[in-house]
Amino acid sequence: MLRKALLLAGLGVALLANPIKLDLNAIYGANNFHTIGAQKYADLVKEYTAGNVNIVVHPGASLVKGNPLQAVRNGTVAMTDMFIPFTAGGGKSFGISALPFIAQSYEDAYRLYQISKPAYEATAAQWNQKILYAVSWPPSGIYTMNPINSTADFKTVKARTYDRNSANFVSMVGGNAVALPWGEVYSALQTGMVNAVLTSSASGKDGNFWEVLKHFTKISYAYPLQAVTINLDYWKSLSKAQQEAMLKAANEIEVAQWEASKQEDAVALKMLIDNGMSVSETSDTLKGQLDEVAKKMLEEYLADAEPAIKAIFTEYYAQ
Repeated sequence: MLRKALLLAGLGVALLANPIKLDLNAIYGANNFHTIGAQKYADLVKEYTAGNVNIVVHPGASLVKGNPLQAVRNGTVAMTDMFIPFTAGGGKSFGISALPFIAQSYEDAYRLYQISKPAYEATAAQWNQKILYAVSWPPSGIYTMNPINSTADFKTVKARTYDRNSANFVSMVGGNAVALPWGEVYSALQTGMVNAVLTSSASGKDGNFWEVLKHFTKISYAYPLQAVTINLDYWKSLSKAQQEAMLKAANEIEVAQWEASKQEDAVALKMLIDNGMSVSETSDTLKGQLDEVAKKMLEEYLADAEPAIKAIFTEYYAQ
C-alpha cells in the first residue's frame, strides 16, 4: 500500500510539473457526435491529469476556417479534429477510408483503420502533429430528390461530394460532382445548385435534409474517418505522465466513439424516416454496378501508390 501511495504521489508531482491549456478546434457544431466525443475526451484528460491538462473544445470550426492540418502544423491551434479524406495535404494515405465499398461494415472499417494507422501516423508526423484517436462516420449514402435504383438514375444528379474519391465516383456513375464547403450545402440545395449529397445519415440529420430532399439510399459508399490531432511541439512540451494520461483517455474515447457512431447511425436513420424521408437499401442491380465502378477506382488509386500503401490492401484482403 505504501509503495502504491508513493507511486501515485510521484505521478501527481509529475503531472503538476507543467500545467497547460490546449485549445481544440472542433469542425462541427456542439451537438455533433464527434464534437461531443471531443468534449468527453477533454473531460477524461482533465480527470486523468487531476486538472493539470485542460483541453478547451471550440465547436463549429470557430478557431480554424481553413485547412486544419496546416493550422496545427503551424501551431495556430494546438489541437483539432479533422475529416481525414477531405484534409488537403493528406495525400493517398488520408484517402484510404473514403475509397468506395472497401469496408462493408463497421468491423471492416475498424480493421482497415488498424492496418492503415501507421500510414496515417506517418503523414501526420510530416505535418508536425500526432493523431490521438480516429473514429468512423456512419456509412455514407446518397441523398436525392428521386429514387436511385441503377446508375442510369444518376444522369440528372448534381451531388455535393466530400473529397476527390467521392467526386470521381459520382462522375464515373454518370452524375455531376460539385465541391462545396459544408456550410453552403443547404442553401445550394434550396437554390438547385446541387440536388443530391453523398454523406452519412448523421450529416443528413444534422442538416435537416428532409426539408430539401426526399430519398436516402443506403449504398454504404464508405466509412470515412474523423481524427483528433495535436501539434508535435505542444505534445513534446508535455511531461511523460501528461502524455500517458492523454493517450489513456484517447484509447478509451476511441473505443467509445466507434460505438457512438453505430448508435448515431440508428438514431439518424430513424429521424430521417420520422420526418418523411424515404430510406431504402441498395438494389441488387445498383450494388452490382457500383461494385464494378469501385473496382476500377481501386485499381486507379493503387496504380501509382507507394509500396507501403499497396501493402495495406494486400493485408486487408488477405484476412
